Amino acid sequence: MTLAVCLLLDERADAAVRGLWRRLEDSGVPTLLTHTHGHHVPHLTWAALRSYDLGAVQKALGALPAQPPLALHLDAFGTFRRSRCWLAPAVTASLVERQAAVVSAVAGTGADLHRHYAPGSWVPHLTLAPRLHLTDLATVAALVYDVLPIAAAGTSTVLIDTSTGARHPLPHPI
Repeated sequence: MTLAVCLLLDERADAAVRGLWRRLEDSGVPTLLTHTHGHHVPHLTWAALRSYDLGAVQKALGALPAQPPLALHLDAFGTFRRSRCWLAPAVTASLVERQAAVVSAVAGTGADLHRHYAPGSWVPHLTLAPRLHLTDLATVAALVYDVLPIAAAGTSTVLIDTSTGARHPLPHPI
């Protein structure tokens, strides 16, 4: 099981992404709406931990200073080699600095960080469809570009058990 440190979106942006998930599903493209446990929420993952002590991770992240909501400008669509497609936020200094602080905090607990979340390797993204087939690429792109850009704010930080969807809120956004 993996523990993800996630930045959640404001209500308006959350609704926009969920609406896009529904439009993709209606077009026959499976999204996070129906993937695995069905409890996914629109989010940006700061870090994914393959092994960890939940209490230690909560304590380390809770010790980070509270941050104001993070403005996110979603205006791009991307894919990874293994067929995951996503929305890309504009990369700002604040985005990169916050992710590095999260990684530093969780590394101090002895948690095993997934290599794709190491600073310098991390590609910030909000997943749309975890298994995009090449034949669906044009459909997905058309639906995505119908709703972009999305102005969003990252308003809260939670730890999510990716195997169950169980959430562990943190005391403040980071």
